[in-house]
Amino acid sequence: MDQLAPTEKYSPYRFFSAEQWSQFRADTPLTLTGDEIDRLRSLNDPVDLEEVKRIYLSLSRLLSAHVEASQLLFKQRRAFFNAQDVVKTPFIIGIAGSVAVGKSTTARVLKELLARWPSSPKVDLITTDGFLLPNEILRRENLMERKGFPESYDVGALLRFLSGIKSAQSSVSAPVYSHLTYDVIPGEFVTIDRPDILIFEGINVLQPGKLPKDGKIVPFLSDFFDFAIYIDADEKLIHQWYIQRFMRLRETAFRNPDSFFHRYSQLSEDAARAIAEGLWANINLKNLRENILPTRARADLILRKGANHLIEEVALRKL
Repeated sequence: MDQLAPTEKYSPYRFFSAEQWSQFRADTPLTLTGDEIDRLRSLNDPVDLEEVKRIYLSLSRLLSAHVEASQLLFKQRRAFFNAQDVVKTPFIIGIAGSVAVGKSTTARVLKELLARWPSSPKVDLITTDGFLLPNEILRRENLMERKGFPESYDVGALLRFLSGIKSAQSSVSAPVYSHLTYDVIPGEFVTIDRPDILIFEGINVLQPGKLPKDGKIVPFLSDFFDFAIYIDADEKLIHQWYIQRFMRLRETAFRNPDSFFHRYSQLSEDAARAIAEGLWANINLKNLRENILPTRARADLILRKGANHLIEEVALRKL
């Protein structure tokens, strides 16, 4: 039984085509311009204003309803405990999915749309890249070929960060990652100070981890999420997008002498493509099959993309 099949009787999801989903926009205003979308989208991602209208405005409206419901429940619980000094914790949205599938674009577009709601909430965005173990440690532990796999992250730091956010602590620090040097930047942090909404994006954020045998409480990242989104696409398409992105980067960012991948820009096109295929097959495809895709059914919302990199189907978990 495939519970993610639209025809499956026992699926916990409701399924909508992109056109059906776009009708749920109602009167949600378009608050982004074409130039802003160009700035927000990632390399090789064709999202434009039409895609924002089709998909993201309805999603913004849905998330607004969830945030308002969370705020109402908080007020009711505060009255229940007769504790007026309790502070509302941030609403956390988790975004998961494979490399090259468009998570970063989705996260950035949502951040801008949510921050422009009439209530003007404070919205922050953090990715899990900064919580990767430094390359020095990965090399020492022979994990460089497993970078991006669950064991390559500082899970303790991830949990401490999210715990601090969900405890409504002020000035919670997150480490910063450089895609240029392909490493965590030593001593550099970004501070998150009690946002109304936090978007937390990363490939493995929905993974539960190992369950304890003795019944002790072991928190998972997703335990801190109020809403979870999974960006989905057929494996063959993600493979194609990954190779295309690598070859584009070879002509752009990799040409920077300071880039970790600068050596690839010096190779012939065929040699560079062979490297990209190897990285996909030996690292990213394994991670997708072993760790990322198995978490898809844990999401509240699944955005499935088609060959044109645009969303074709939306699956929303039933209430």
